[in-house]
Amino acid sequence: HALKGPKSLSKCDIPVPFFMSVYFFHIVNPNEILNGEKPTVVQRGPYVYRENRWKDNITFHDNHTVSYREYRQYFFEESMSVGDESDVVTIPNMLVLGASVMMENMPLPVLLLLSTAFKSFNEGPFLTKPVGELMWGYDSKLVDFLNKYLPGMLPTSGKFGLFAEFNNSNTGQFTVFTGQDDIRKVHMVDSWNGLKSVDYWRSEQCNQINGTAGQMWPPFMTKESTMPFYSPDACRSMELVYQRPGVSRGIPVFRFVAPKTLFANGTDYPPNEGFCPCRQSGLLNVSTCRHNSPVFISRPHFFEADPVLLDTVNGLSPNEEEHGLFIDIHPETGVPMNVSIRLQLNLLIKRVFGISETGKIAEVVMPMIWFEESGYIDGPVLNTFRTNLVVLPMVMEYMQYSFIGLGLAGILGAVMLYLSDKVKSRMVGQPCTDVDPSSSACEKTPLLQTPTS
Repeated sequence: HALKGPKSLSKCDIPVPFFMSVYFFHIVNPNEILNGEKPTVVQRGPYVYRENRWKDNITFHDNHTVSYREYRQYFFEESMSVGDESDVVTIPNMLVLGASVMMENMPLPVLLLLSTAFKSFNEGPFLTKPVGELMWGYDSKLVDFLNKYLPGMLPTSGKFGLFAEFNNSNTGQFTVFTGQDDIRKVHMVDSWNGLKSVDYWRSEQCNQINGTAGQMWPPFMTKESTMPFYSPDACRSMELVYQRPGVSRGIPVFRFVAPKTLFANGTDYPPNEGFCPCRQSGLLNVSTCRHNSPVFISRPHFFEADPVLLDTVNGLSPNEEEHGLFIDIHPETGVPMNVSIRLQLNLLIKRVFGISETGKIAEVVMPMIWFEESGYIDGPVLNTFRTNLVVLPMVMEYMQYSFIGLGLAGILGAVMLYLSDKVKSRMVGQPCTDVDPSSSACEKTPLLQTPTS
């Protein structure tokens, strides 16, 4: 309370285990896809990575906010995975098929030149590489060429990989309320990278930065509460809704899930019109925040998406248990006990006239990978949480009832003693003829003695 002006703290490790499980959609018929046939995929995984997270550059401000950056590192956990990072899988080549869609409206000579460049650097429409290289990056002469002559076109200046920019990175600077002046605002985002809103989308509502940073929420949640949060990776705010009560590791929780409208298109759910141009419901077009690449986010296996999407790819089978998104939260504190965020990365692929590498590919939103970020409170943190917020309140409640019971017993005893004494006092002095002569209440009257003469 005595802090004046910004005050900084050293980094703060997050003592909760986080894991990222990655599943690849291995393509089994690449040649047939080039001839216009329906893609067939087989899920490979999980490949599990332990996440180390910590907050740094922690600065408290006079307006009851605190700023920080959260950093993350990933370490492969072979014991939790189905295989090794050396496993080889086949997925669409984003450099070829993604760039082709991005450039499809360019003049034909430009497209022919691009196709020639693909051939010169030996880049085909599909990649067959080890999981580790696809995740964290591989050397590509085409990437080097593009970074040299078209700087800024790609998200990375080094190796190209699906998660190359995530490892050893941070999620931007969050400034959140401490709740010191209003507990209802605790953890709510004041700004992200100094912004109150983003400019990726087409409406003011969709550009708003709402909710928390996605790790804790204000306390005293009810079944009518929602869980809004801002996700830098999805470039937007999202909101979860109450589903049911439950218990997580002995802690009572509320389960919140993603509503079916989360990725609905503007036709099915008008408030989402600002996220368009849209395709089928269940897809979020994130090209505006991903260097204009034709990338879409969805639920795994197109869970709760337009059924038409399932008809375009063989090998998908969505279900809530494996592909649902949920957070189990302790409602009194707003602390998540168990988290599972599951999302899928898709690439729009199709034939582009002038680029022979696209062959006769039918237009399809092609699943590439899906991943689950999970975390749960365990160990000493769980024990402390359970002791302070479950065991102690339970003990206090039992003690409360015990004290009430002892109080009632004391009152009852006093009443019984009072009644007993009153009965005795009324009976004292009565003739023995009226009561049992052996009773202690019988007053023994001494016999009159005749005086002797």
